[in-house]
Parts: sequence; structure tokens; C-alpha cells
Amino acid sequence: MNDRSAAPAAEGRVVVGVDGSEPSLRALDMAAEEAGRRGATLEMVYSAGWPRRSRVPVTESDTERMRTAAAAVLDEAGRRAHEHVPGLRVVAQVHTEALAADVLVKASRTAALTVVGTRGHGGFAGLLVGSVSLRVATHCEGPLLVVGDSRDRGGPERGSVLVGMHTEADVPALRFGFEEAGRRSSSLRVLHAWNQPRMPGRLQLPPNEARKAQAAASDLLRETVGPISKDHPGVEVSSEEKSGSPAATLIEASRAADVLAIAVHRRAPRRLGLQLGPVAHAVLHHAHCPVVLLPNRVS
Repeated sequence: MNDRSAAPAAEGRVVVGVDGSEPSLRALDMAAEEAGRRGATLEMVYSAGWPRRSRVPVTESDTERMRTAAAAVLDEAGRRAHEHVPGLRVVAQVHTEALAADVLVKASRTAALTVVGTRGHGGFAGLLVGSVSLRVATHCEGPLLVVGDSRDRGGPERGSVLVGMHTEADVPALRFGFEEAGRRSSSLRVLHAWNQPRMPGRLQLPPNEARKAQAAASDLLRETVGPISKDHPGVEVSSEEKSGSPAATLIEASRAADVLAIAVHRRAPRRLGLQLGPVAHAVLHHAHCPVVLLPNRVS
């Protein structure tokens, strides 16, 4: 039986969205592992809310049936989490007044980590990342772990955390990478993928300009990785820069990683719609390992 009370405010918690689907159960397993590494409470949330503009009236009996069905799903999920990580404290929350994405975005404001699968019940099987997960990825306010079907491929862990860097504004992702590598007793690989400036027509960048661009990439890694690594002496870290498409470079590098962390930069006020950068969008859809998004507000 799961504890259905809220986790203590002062206690760290890992929040995971669960609806009984296979993608959500993969997310549950990884969320349990992350909570175990942190010594945190695992908070499972199930949203049984109806769309606000639904033309179908919802009766009290409907709501009670949804609560009962949700409780059954969460009880089974709780047993699974305890079997996966013995001794883990697990709490369960059923929400009938809000939709899943809204519940998870709100939870992300105070959670140490929020975890979602790539799809849930009701999504189209052909979608690599469903609408709920994309909405949470777009609006989450804390670290978000998106778990895809790479968890189904089996095999031992690779023992590596990968962080993608583009500018000095990506330091939050770098710090998370060091912390995650420490929790996992894994190595850390920092990869700065950069594009050479484009020239019109068939013109090519002068060799000296290409060298300057590469030197700037190397300087960025040295100036950002070095100081943070001193705070994590137990983490073996390597860093490298590569010229080419950042998305393609990170996706290929993710083949050798257990988790990939990247920063997501947002401007305020936010524009309407699902505003997720092209690199983050591509990585979410095609990475060969779970992806952590670290939101970073920029002016």
C-alpha cells in the first residue's frame, strides 16, 4: 500500500507521472532509481482530470470511478517501485481537477527532479514524444528527465553521463552533470558541439577564422569545466569540442551515455505555443539514452 499523503516540504522528492502505460512504467523505474540515489521520496502522480472544454458533463460518480481506477494503478506502481528499489519511501497523488501536464509542471517548481515517459495512454503510437511530455518539457521549472524506449534495450549501464554545452549559459546543465555523475559513480563527458559561421554561396570560411572558432570552443570548455570540476574531485571528467550540427553530434554521442543533460533557455515573457529549441526538440526525439532538460531563464 502506498502512502497517499504529500511528501514533507523539507524532504527532497522525485516526482513521476504514472498512468499505467509501458512508457510511464519505464519512467517509474528510472525515477525510483534517481530517488534512491538522492535518498529522496518518490512521489507518483496520476492525473484523472477531464479537459476543461469537454462537452461531456462529469458527475461525482464519474470522478469517484476515476479516483478508484487511478488508485489501483498507483498501488501497482508502488509495488513495482518497492521491488525495484527496496526501502524507498513512496507517496501517491491522484488529481481529478487538473490535466497531467499542468500537474507535472506545477510539481517541477519544488521537486528535485520530475520524470516523464515519452508517451502515455491515449497517445498515438507513432509519436516519438507525446503532447503531454512535450508540454511538460516546454514549461517545466526544474530538472526534467524524459525516459524513452532506450530503457527497453537492456544491457549493462555504460558508466557515463553526457552533458551538451553550447555557451557559458549552459553551466546549470554542467553542474547537474557533475552531481549526477557523482551520484552514479560514473564518468562525465562534456561535449561542446559548435557550428562554423556560414558563408554565402560557395564561399568557405578563411582558415584563420576557422581556427579562431575552434580556439573559442576550447576556451569555453576550459573556462567552464575546470572551476566546477574542483568542486567534484571524485568525478572523472573529459571534455571535447566538435564542429558540426549540435543536435546530430549529441544524438550520436548519446549512444555511449546512460543519461544526457542539456540546458533549455527560455525568455520571459514566454511566447504562446510549444517553444522548445531545435536542438532540445531533436535530442528529445532521437537520443539513444534518457534526457535531462535543465531550464534556464535568460533575459
